[in-house]
Amino acid sequence: MSSIGTGYDLSASTFSPDGRVFQVEYAMKAVENSSTAIGIRCKDGVVFGVEKLVLSKLYEEGSNKRIFNIDRHVGMAVAGLLADARSLAEVAREEASNFRSNYGHDIPLKAVAGLLADARSLAEVAREEASNFRSNYGHDIPLKHLADRVAMYVHAYTLYSAVRPFGCSFILGSHDEDDGPQLYMVDPSGISYGYWGCAIGKAKQAAKTEIEKLQMKDMTCRELVKEVAKIIYIVHDEVKDKAFELELSWVGEVTKGRHELVPKDIKEEAEKYAKDSLEEEDDSDEDNM
Repeated sequence: MSSIGTGYDLSASTFSPDGRVFQVEYAMKAVENSSTAIGIRCKDGVVFGVEKLVLSKLYEEGSNKRIFNIDRHVGMAVAGLLADARSLAEVAREEASNFRSNYGHDIPLKAVAGLLADARSLAEVAREEASNFRSNYGHDIPLKHLADRVAMYVHAYTLYSAVRPFGCSFILGSHDEDDGPQLYMVDPSGISYGYWGCAIGKAKQAAKTEIEKLQMKDMTCRELVKEVAKIIYIVHDEVKDKAFELELSWVGEVTKGRHELVPKDIKEEAEKYAKDSLEEEDDSDEDNM
Protein backbone atom coordinates (compact mmCIF):
# COMPACT_ATOMS: atom_id res chain seq x y z
CA MET A 1 0.00 0.00 0.00
CA SER A 2 1.07 3.53 -0.65
CA SER A 3 1.55 5.73 2.40
CA ILE A 4 0.09 8.71 0.52
CA GLY A 5 -3.39 8.36 1.96
CA THR A 6 -4.37 5.06 0.30
CA GLY A 7 -5.56 2.61 2.94
CA TYR A 8 -4.46 4.86 5.81
CA ASP A 9 -7.09 7.59 5.49
CA LEU A 10 -10.19 5.52 6.25
CA SER A 11 -10.13 6.21 9.98
CA ALA A 12 -8.92 8.92 12.33
CA SER A 13 -7.53 6.15 14.55
CA THR A 14 -5.05 4.93 11.90
CA PHE A 15 -1.47 6.18 11.51
CA SER A 16 0.34 5.96 8.18
CA PRO A 17 3.85 4.38 8.11
CA ASP A 18 5.37 7.88 8.20
CA GLY A 19 3.38 8.85 11.31
CA ARG A 20 0.60 10.91 9.74
CA VAL A 21 -3.11 10.90 10.55
CA PHE A 22 -4.70 11.72 7.20
CA GLN A 23 -8.21 12.29 8.54
CA VAL A 24 -6.87 15.15 10.68
CA GLU A 25 -4.92 16.54 7.72
CA TYR A 26 -8.08 16.46 5.61
CA ALA A 27 -9.90 18.39 8.34
CA MET A 28 -7.14 21.00 8.27
CA LYS A 29 -7.53 21.20 4.48
CA ALA A 30 -11.22 22.00 4.99
CA VAL A 31 -10.15 24.93 7.19
CA GLU A 32 -7.67 26.11 4.56
CA ASN A 33 -10.45 26.17 1.95
CA SER A 34 -12.78 28.31 4.05
CA SER A 35 -13.13 32.07 4.36
CA THR A 36 -10.65 33.98 6.50
CA ALA A 37 -11.06 34.84 10.19
CA ILE A 38 -8.57 36.79 12.32
CA GLY A 39 -8.21 37.69 15.97
CA ILE A 40 -5.82 40.29 17.41
CA ARG A 41 -5.03 41.32 20.99
CA CYS A 42 -4.31 44.93 21.85
CA LYS A 43 -3.60 46.73 25.10
CA ASP A 44 -7.26 47.05 26.10
CA GLY A 45 -9.03 44.12 24.46
CA VAL A 46 -9.44 41.72 21.53
CA VAL A 47 -10.88 42.40 18.06
CA PHE A 48 -12.21 39.77 15.65
CA GLY A 49 -12.79 40.07 11.92
CA VAL A 50 -14.41 37.55 9.57
CA GLU A 51 -14.67 37.50 5.79
CA LYS A 52 -18.15 35.98 5.32
CA LEU A 53 -18.45 34.99 1.67
CA VAL A 54 -21.85 35.63 0.08
CA LEU A 55 -22.46 32.62 -2.16
CA SER A 56 -25.86 33.74 -3.46
CA LYS A 57 -27.47 37.10 -4.18
CA LEU A 58 -30.69 35.62 -2.77
CA TYR A 59 -29.28 35.36 0.76
CA GLU A 60 -30.86 37.66 3.30
CA GLU A 61 -28.37 40.14 4.73
CA GLY A 62 -26.96 38.87 8.00
CA SER A 63 -27.92 35.24 7.35
CA ASN A 64 -25.47 32.46 8.20
CA LYS A 65 -23.64 34.78 10.58
CA ARG A 66 -20.21 33.62 11.62
CA ILE A 67 -19.86 35.50 14.89
CA PHE A 68 -21.77 34.23 17.93
CA ASN A 69 -21.98 35.08 21.61
CA ILE A 70 -20.78 32.19 23.75
CA ASP A 71 -21.11 34.03 27.05
CA ARG A 72 -21.59 37.67 28.06
CA HIS A 73 -17.84 38.19 27.71
CA VAL A 74 -17.23 35.44 25.10
CA GLY A 75 -17.89 35.44 21.34
CA MET A 76 -17.30 33.09 18.42
CA ALA A 77 -16.54 33.68 14.73
CA VAL A 78 -16.83 30.74 12.34
CA ALA A 79 -16.22 29.63 8.75
CA GLY A 80 -17.03 26.28 7.16
CA LEU A 81 -19.47 23.65 8.46
CA LEU A 82 -21.63 25.91 10.60
CA ALA A 83 -23.60 23.07 12.24
CA ASP A 84 -20.49 21.54 13.84
CA ALA A 85 -19.34 24.90 15.14
CA ARG A 86 -22.74 25.55 16.71
CA SER A 87 -22.56 22.25 18.56
CA LEU A 88 -19.15 23.06 20.02
CA ALA A 89 -20.28 26.60 20.85
CA GLU A 90 -23.12 25.13 22.90
CA VAL A 91 -20.65 23.00 24.87
CA ALA A 92 -18.55 26.10 25.52
CA ARG A 93 -21.64 28.02 26.67
CA GLU A 94 -22.47 25.29 29.14
CA GLU A 95 -18.90 25.33 30.45
CA ALA A 96 -19.09 29.11 30.91
CA SER A 97 -22.43 28.85 32.69
CA ASN A 98 -21.19 26.12 35.02
CA PHE A 99 -18.04 28.12 35.77
CA ARG A 100 -20.09 31.16 36.81
CA SER A 101 -22.40 29.04 38.95
CA ASN A 102 -19.48 27.40 40.76
CA TYR A 103 -17.02 30.31 41.04
CA GLY A 104 -19.14 33.45 40.74
CA HIS A 105 -17.50 35.04 37.67
CA ASP A 106 -17.41 34.78 33.86
CA ILE A 107 -15.75 32.72 31.01
CA PRO A 108 -14.04 34.30 27.81
CA LEU A 109 -14.38 34.29 23.74
CA LYS A 110 -13.92 32.33 20.42
CA ALA A 111 -13.60 32.53 16.60
CA VAL A 112 -13.76 29.56 14.25
CA ALA A 113 -12.82 28.86 10.62
CA GLY A 114 -13.49 25.65 8.72
CA LEU A 115 -16.50 23.66 7.60
CA LEU A 116 -19.62 25.62 8.50
CA ALA A 117 -21.52 22.69 10.04
CA ASP A 118 -18.45 21.78 12.11
CA ALA A 119 -18.14 25.41 13.20
CA ARG A 120 -21.70 25.45 14.53
CA SER A 121 -21.08 22.19 16.40
CA LEU A 122 -17.95 23.64 18.01
CA ALA A 123 -19.88 26.76 18.96
CA GLU A 124 -22.45 24.64 20.80
CA VAL A 125 -19.67 22.81 22.65
CA ALA A 126 -18.08 26.11 23.71
CA ARG A 127 -21.41 27.49 24.93
CA GLU A 128 -22.11 24.33 26.92
CA GLU A 129 -18.67 24.46 28.52
CA ALA A 130 -19.14 28.11 29.52
CA SER A 131 -22.64 27.45 30.85
CA ASN A 132 -21.56 24.44 32.93
CA PHE A 133 -18.66 26.35 34.46
CA ARG A 134 -20.90 29.22 35.53
CA SER A 135 -23.48 26.82 36.98
CA ASN A 136 -20.86 25.00 39.04
CA TYR A 137 -18.62 27.84 40.20
CA GLY A 138 -20.71 31.02 40.07
CA HIS A 139 -18.44 33.12 37.86
CA ASP A 140 -17.17 33.32 34.30
CA ILE A 141 -14.80 30.66 33.05
CA PRO A 142 -11.15 31.70 32.48
CA LEU A 143 -10.17 31.70 28.80
CA LYS A 144 -7.31 29.23 29.28
CA HIS A 145 -9.70 26.80 30.96
CA LEU A 146 -12.29 27.16 28.19
CA ALA A 147 -9.68 26.75 25.44
CA ASP A 148 -8.31 23.60 27.09
CA ARG A 149 -11.76 22.10 27.64
CA VAL A 150 -12.95 22.63 24.07
CA ALA A 151 -9.55 21.54 22.70
CA MET A 152 -9.88 18.24 24.59
CA TYR A 153 -13.34 17.78 23.08
CA VAL A 154 -11.95 18.42 19.58
CA HIS A 155 -9.03 16.06 20.21
CA ALA A 156 -11.39 13.25 21.28
CA TYR A 157 -12.82 13.26 17.75
CA THR A 158 -9.40 12.33 16.35
CA LEU A 159 -9.12 9.14 18.42
CA TYR A 160 -11.94 6.86 17.27
CA SER A 161 -12.89 5.29 13.94
CA ALA A 162 -16.61 5.83 14.58
CA VAL A 163 -16.31 9.64 14.39
CA ARG A 164 -14.64 12.18 12.13
CA PRO A 165 -12.46 15.15 13.15
CA PHE A 166 -14.07 18.58 13.23
CA GLY A 167 -13.44 20.61 10.09
CA CYS A 168 -12.78 23.76 12.12
CA SER A 169 -10.04 25.82 13.67
CA PHE A 170 -11.15 28.44 16.17
CA ILE A 171 -9.83 31.51 17.93
CA LEU A 172 -10.77 32.27 21.53
CA GLY A 173 -10.36 35.73 23.03
CA SER A 174 -11.43 37.59 26.16
CA HIS A 175 -10.68 40.49 28.47
CA ASP A 176 -10.99 40.66 32.25
CA GLU A 177 -9.62 42.73 35.12
CA ASP A 178 -7.28 39.99 36.36
CA ASP A 179 -5.70 38.71 33.13
CA GLY A 180 -6.40 41.52 30.68
CA PRO A 181 -6.81 40.56 27.00
CA GLN A 182 -6.20 36.92 26.06
CA LEU A 183 -6.23 35.07 22.74
CA TYR A 184 -6.03 31.33 21.96
CA MET A 185 -6.28 29.27 18.79
CA VAL A 186 -7.23 25.58 18.53
CA ASP A 187 -6.81 23.50 15.35
CA PRO A 188 -8.63 20.28 14.25
CA SER A 189 -6.05 18.11 16.03
CA GLY A 190 -6.99 19.68 19.37
CA ILE A 191 -3.74 21.62 19.89
CA SER A 192 -4.16 24.97 21.69
CA TYR A 193 -1.77 27.94 21.58
CA GLY A 194 -1.84 31.48 22.98
CA TYR A 195 -1.32 34.39 20.56
CA TRP A 196 -1.13 38.18 20.22
CA GLY A 197 -2.57 37.82 16.74
CA CYS A 198 -3.56 34.88 14.55
CA ALA A 199 -5.42 34.04 11.35
CA ILE A 200 -7.25 30.97 10.04
CA GLY A 201 -8.82 30.15 6.70
CA LYS A 202 -7.75 30.31 3.07
CA ALA A 203 -5.77 33.57 3.32
CA LYS A 204 -4.16 32.95 6.71
CA GLN A 205 -0.57 33.43 5.49
CA ALA A 206 -1.31 36.78 3.87
CA ALA A 207 -3.27 37.86 6.94
CA LYS A 208 -0.45 36.84 9.30
CA THR A 209 1.98 38.92 7.24
CA GLU A 210 -0.26 41.98 7.66
CA ILE A 211 -0.81 41.30 11.38
CA GLU A 212 2.95 41.18 11.98
CA LYS A 213 3.23 44.76 10.68
CA LEU A 214 0.98 46.09 13.46
CA GLN A 215 2.14 47.50 16.80
CA MET A 216 -0.84 45.86 18.50
CA LYS A 217 0.62 46.10 22.01
CA ASP A 218 0.39 49.90 21.77
CA MET A 219 -3.02 50.05 20.07
CA THR A 220 -6.55 50.35 21.46
CA CYS A 221 -9.60 48.42 20.25
CA ARG A 222 -10.95 51.53 18.50
CA GLU A 223 -7.69 51.89 16.57
CA LEU A 224 -7.32 48.18 15.91
CA VAL A 225 -10.81 47.63 14.49
CA LYS A 226 -9.84 49.75 11.45
CA GLU A 227 -6.71 47.69 10.89
CA VAL A 228 -8.66 44.42 11.21
CA ALA A 229 -11.11 45.60 8.56
CA LYS A 230 -8.21 46.66 6.34
CA ILE A 231 -6.56 43.23 6.65
CA ILE A 232 -9.77 41.42 5.68
CA TYR A 233 -10.11 43.64 2.60
CA ILE A 234 -6.44 43.14 1.67
CA VAL A 235 -6.57 39.33 1.82
CA HIS A 236 -9.97 39.01 0.10
CA ASP A 237 -9.61 37.41 -3.34
CA GLU A 238 -11.80 39.49 -5.66
CA VAL A 239 -11.24 37.12 -8.59
CA LYS A 240 -12.42 33.91 -6.91
CA ASP A 241 -14.70 35.36 -4.20
CA LYS A 242 -16.27 38.57 -5.46
CA ALA A 243 -18.95 39.18 -2.83
CA PHE A 244 -18.37 39.10 0.92
CA GLU A 245 -19.76 40.58 4.10
CA LEU A 246 -17.40 41.86 6.79
CA GLU A 247 -18.22 40.83 10.35
CA LEU A 248 -16.50 42.57 13.27
CA SER A 249 -16.74 42.03 17.01
CA TRP A 250 -14.73 43.06 20.05
CA VAL A 251 -14.38 42.56 23.79
CA GLY A 252 -12.42 44.81 26.14
CA GLU A 253 -12.51 48.06 28.07
CA VAL A 254 -14.49 49.74 25.29
CA THR A 255 -17.34 47.25 25.90
CA LYS A 256 -16.83 47.02 29.68
CA GLY A 257 -15.70 43.43 29.35
CA ARG A 258 -18.65 42.21 27.29
CA HIS A 259 -18.35 40.62 23.87
CA GLU A 260 -20.31 42.67 21.35
CA LEU A 261 -20.58 43.20 17.63
CA VAL A 262 -18.84 46.41 16.59
CA PRO A 263 -21.50 49.19 16.34
CA LYS A 264 -22.74 49.91 12.82
CA ASP A 265 -21.30 53.44 12.63
CA ILE A 266 -17.85 52.31 13.76
CA LYS A 267 -17.97 49.34 11.39
CA GLU A 268 -18.87 51.59 8.45
CA GLU A 269 -16.04 53.95 9.39
CA ALA A 270 -13.62 51.00 9.54
CA GLU A 271 -14.76 49.73 6.13
CA LYS A 272 -14.35 53.21 4.61
CA TYR A 273 -10.85 53.41 6.09
CA ALA A 274 -10.01 49.98 4.63
CA LYS A 275 -11.30 50.85 1.15
CA ASP A 276 -9.58 54.26 1.13
CA SER A 277 -6.29 52.68 2.23
CA LEU A 278 -6.45 50.12 -0.57
CA GLU A 279 -7.19 52.83 -3.14
CA GLU A 280 -4.23 54.89 -1.91
CA GLU A 281 -1.95 51.87 -2.18
CA ASP A 282 -3.19 51.15 -5.72
CA ASP A 283 -2.63 54.79 -6.76
CA SER A 284 0.86 54.70 -5.24
CA ASP A 285 1.70 51.52 -7.16
CA GLU A 286 0.52 53.09 -10.42
CA ASP A 287 2.64 56.20 -9.82
CA ASN A 288 5.73 54.06 -9.24
CA MET A 289 5.29 52.18 -12.52
